[in-house]
Amino acid sequence: MTGLGADRNAAKGAPSFAGGRTADRQRRFLRFSHIFASVVKDILEVQFLREVCSDPLALSQFHLLKVIAVNGDHHVGEMADFLGVSRPAATKNIDKLERLGLILRAPCKGDRRATVLSPSPKGRRLVRKYEELKARRLTPVLESFECSDLDLLSNLLERFALRLIEQEDAKGGLCLRCAAYRDIHCPVGRIRGGCPYEQTHRERGHSEEA
Repeated sequence: MTGLGADRNAAKGAPSFAGGRTADRQRRFLRFSHIFASVVKDILEVQFLREVCSDPLALSQFHLLKVIAVNGDHHVGEMADFLGVSRPAATKNIDKLERLGLILRAPCKGDRRATVLSPSPKGRRLVRKYEELKARRLTPVLESFECSDLDLLSNLLERFALRLIEQEDAKGGLCLRCAAYRDIHCPVGRIRGGCPYEQTHRERGHSEEA
């Protein structure tokens, strides 16, 4: 089959990335990297969300809902960290999700000053519909590739992401660049001494004030 397998075979005799055509390789790599990133965001996220949700929901708000629906209850402060915004800005997003009936707020059992966020039944259904649509639409695309090509692509994406993280020393803060598809064996977590999201979530416990 052509595609990644052919590229892999052709690359065996190719000069290294640091060879005479470095600039051309960089441009081609960056071009398709940005196209890939745009396809993931514009199709897998924005377009699919619009197909399953008629509410005026921003992608960042859906990410917030998805984290809660997939990973359990959270405090407001954790959501501010996750979105990379101030507490008031996070509260505005949470207010909208609550108005749309997608999340619920309740006092923390251990500390009534703290507010716990959980997905409503409607919110869980929305996340489930989104995931089911994504699976249906991705299946024929993935089945058009050999399993070995998909494994190679995943390995290359992982290696590139890890090398860039190592070089830029991107430490601290919540990560979740996996879009909540977490894995206990995450290689990013190994670089950073453990999943930063898990660590922050565990350290906060249920002591966050509302």
